[in-house]
Amino acid sequence: MEKRAIILAGGQGTRLKPYTIVLPKPLVPVGSLPIMEILLNQLKASGFTHITIAVNHLAEIIMAYFQDGKKWNLKIDYSIEDKPLSTMGPLKLIDNLPENFLIMNGDVLTDLNFNAFMQKHLDGNHLFSISSFIRTDKSEYGVLKVNDDHILTEFQEKPSHSFHVSMGIYAVNRKVMDFIPRDTFFGFDNLMYKLLEEKQPVNVIPHTGVWLDIGRPADYQLAIDTFETNPKQFIQ
Repeated sequence: MEKRAIILAGGQGTRLKPYTIVLPKPLVPVGSLPIMEILLNQLKASGFTHITIAVNHLAEIIMAYFQDGKKWNLKIDYSIEDKPLSTMGPLKLIDNLPENFLIMNGDVLTDLNFNAFMQKHLDGNHLFSISSFIRTDKSEYGVLKVNDDHILTEFQEKPSHSFHVSMGIYAVNRKVMDFIPRDTFFGFDNLMYKLLEEKQPVNVIPHTGVWLDIGRPADYQLAIDTFETNPKQFIQ
């Protein structure tokens, strides 16, 4: 059975300017390699053989670099948007999707085992599975809690809050396409609201290893440092 992955690479990378003014975000280097080349090596190691890259912004540069995938012994093709469709809208442009497939952003550095993640999705016969990461944010302020009379009832000095966040990596059953409109700007958030409204269960699989979103400038520098410290943690 062919293992298929869709890499979302159509964003403009506005949070990562000035790096992304002339370079698409998936080609921004982490160590000596573009971030998406690291992902391709990881997907190949996990047994994925067919990669579709959804492109829009600076598409010709991405297509020129990765071409048909022969360099990585992969089959690579492209879904080209003529207008921005966000993260889930581009799926409606792809007609030959298998029953289950992987979707991921093209700008994450992680040591997630893609094959094991996909297998958990398949074993549970899930409609949509999200790889999640527990992130902790520390407030920059002292937090005041007050009652209705504006009297202080509790004080917390720069508290921390932990929560699950989406890693931008999803295992998907093709039935989810029924909930995505065609030719419409439709993001991950829109799909989650729709599935919750329709009472469709969404599976969340926590990851406790490394995950960095290089679209965030602080994460980008940390990704470079993390990768250069131990590149074999990510690619063999």
